[in-house]
Amino acid sequence: MTNRRQFLKKIAAAVSSLSLASCGWRLGNVRASVTKGHSDQLFIYTWEQYTDKELFKTFNAQTGIKLLADVFDSNETMLSKLQAGGGGAYSVIYPSDYMVRKMVNLGLLTELKHELLSGLDNLFTQFQNPTYDPNNRHSLPFNWGTTGFLYNSEKLKNPPEDWDYLWQNQEQLSKRMTLMNDVREVMGAALRMLGYSYNSKDENEIKQAYEKLKILKPSLAAFTTDAWRNQILAGDLLLAMCYSSDAVKISQENPKLKYVIPKSGSSLWTDTIVIPKTAPNIEGAYAWINLMLQPEVAAETTQRLSLSTPNRAGFEQLPKKVQNNFSLFPPESILRMCERIAPLGQIEEIYERYWTQLTSG
Repeated sequence: MTNRRQFLKKIAAAVSSLSLASCGWRLGNVRASVTKGHSDQLFIYTWEQYTDKELFKTFNAQTGIKLLADVFDSNETMLSKLQAGGGGAYSVIYPSDYMVRKMVNLGLLTELKHELLSGLDNLFTQFQNPTYDPNNRHSLPFNWGTTGFLYNSEKLKNPPEDWDYLWQNQEQLSKRMTLMNDVREVMGAALRMLGYSYNSKDENEIKQAYEKLKILKPSLAAFTTDAWRNQILAGDLLLAMCYSSDAVKISQENPKLKYVIPKSGSSLWTDTIVIPKTAPNIEGAYAWINLMLQPEVAAETTQRLSLSTPNRAGFEQLPKKVQNNFSLFPPESILRMCERIAPLGQIEEIYERYWTQLTSG
């Protein structure tokens, strides 16, 4: 235990001296501290849009640790794999906020040792003691954002303003719109359109949301969280329900594609970094997390991956144009209308039952 603590403290000290060089990030000389065997590899399980190959290569060059990533398209897919015993190789996982709470309750996460972390005070105050994980005991925020629509402003002259736009324009959008492959996001959107909470526990309200979505389903091209990107760039789709981080990145490729947050409210989410209890490379996990906490890395990652950083010090290093991008950093008036998705216990079985009925066949 003493040796491991000493090793991690060396990593923390080394990472605290991180600086940006012209050829990329420089992490202090920790290569000599990395033992052979499993310590020379770090497996992470993350969202596809977070696979930053440039940073992976730099991490390997500076630590001797080869970083390998598997991706998932929903929190539920990730959790199912872990519960089925398929996650033993992962030392770092990127669950969303509500899933952190669920994973803590299931006993899947390691409690973080804050004394081994460098840069916690770089976070915005609201991310230092989040409701989903008080005092960041089991997770650290990586990215945050909203859920909304990316739409083709050239072909849709009347832009979407709220969720009911899909139903009101169902004929025009037929087979040219997609919803996410995410039970809580899609059911939550329909609930919000009906004037209910994203986190409704009322079975009658949940059923009403299902019935509305059943009307819309014949006009959908697909339920997908990722595959819509190339389709909307090619002009095959007019509108896609998506995360703000994806929308900003795609709109940079085609400025005619615009992002909007539904005015009645949407989900406000934070994707996090956690260490599972089964992590085989704890040392590498802390080295990776410490790297991500550095302001220079947070700022560069925000710009390269089009992410909303929770890192205050990193945000302050961003160009004003990025700081003032409302798709990345919405004003408080919009955020007040948004909700965080929360775990709902056994009520989630009702959501899943209706979701299976909706998406099957």
